[in-house]
Amino acid sequence: MTALASAPDGVDVVRALPAGDGVAAPARPPLLVLEPLGRFLDGVGMPAGELAWRRIGDGQANVTYELRRGGERVVLRRGPRPPFPPSAHDMLREARVVAAVGAAGVPVPVVRAVCDDPAVVGAPFYLMELVEGQVVTDHLPAGFDGRGARADLVHAAVDALADLHAVPLDGDVAGLGRPDGYLDRQVRRFAQLWPLNTRRSVPLVETLAERLAATVPASDRAAVVHGDYRLGNLMFAAPGRVAAILDWEMATLGDPLADLGYLVATYSAPGAAPTPMDLTPVTAGPGFPTRTDLVDRYAARTGADVGELPWYEALALWKSAIFCEAIYTRWLDGQRPDDSFAPALADGVPALAEAAAHALHRHERGSR
Repeated sequence: MTALASAPDGVDVVRALPAGDGVAAPARPPLLVLEPLGRFLDGVGMPAGELAWRRIGDGQANVTYELRRGGERVVLRRGPRPPFPPSAHDMLREARVVAAVGAAGVPVPVVRAVCDDPAVVGAPFYLMELVEGQVVTDHLPAGFDGRGARADLVHAAVDALADLHAVPLDGDVAGLGRPDGYLDRQVRRFAQLWPLNTRRSVPLVETLAERLAATVPASDRAAVVHGDYRLGNLMFAAPGRVAAILDWEMATLGDPLADLGYLVATYSAPGAAPTPMDLTPVTAGPGFPTRTDLVDRYAARTGADVGELPWYEALALWKSAIFCEAIYTRWLDGQRPDDSFAPALADGVPALAEAAAHALHRHERGSR
């Protein structure tokens, strides 16, 4: 685990922004600005003391920090460095979503405070209470490595998804979106994002947009859709218990099979062609349920007809290609630090498009 820091690094974290006439803004805006953040924390009642922080999570877009001051720990979540498309990385809406689903009984962190003033850290953000638990992606923590625990872990993730999709669409939850036409809007919106996100030609991405639009399934039910439901966005209190579902930026009301398709598409399986969305490499090891096991358990819990799930997998992989291309372009523009993920998207985005095409071919053959 990364240790907490208490001294600015001058890049991601600074004490204060330069002020005065003629003073140029930093080429790469910081992610935390400590002096105005400290004043905000004073205003929401966080105990006084030296502020320490560490970046947490594996998200490639929004940014999450643990903050510690005066013996209290909270989590700050904000968008990435600008620029980014309008309506993207809307942390104020995400905070409203978290509060609404939390009130409906979904396991989420408690929202502590919301800040709509970008002058504090450079972007709107919200604070939430810290939830203790384990996030499982590329290794198994102690206590999670038994063969039975591996199945319990995955079954708990599927059951939490089924429970989310059973939340009544009333009260504040009813205002989270418009379920009618959800799939058509998803295809149309991401097709429009592709030319904004890329500077190269990947013809298969555009071809898939046409094929997906021509084969949209008829949705037979509506639910809260998380939009990024994967093991890496779950915190486990124990192998069989989900403590919190994280990262709600893309949540809305729509077709719940979109979440199941995304979970399956990001669930690493032995022998599957690798893509940048193999986000749980640990599950390719022995003792873990298969992708088919996930689907069958969800169907048994919900009664859902999963016969067209390959279309939803194709949608998930195609959308992933488009938002991964945005990450790649931001890296090319110097808006992301050098890392192993972004440059690999030069080949990774076409690989995602190929995986989406394969899933769509399975759908067209009527094969799961």
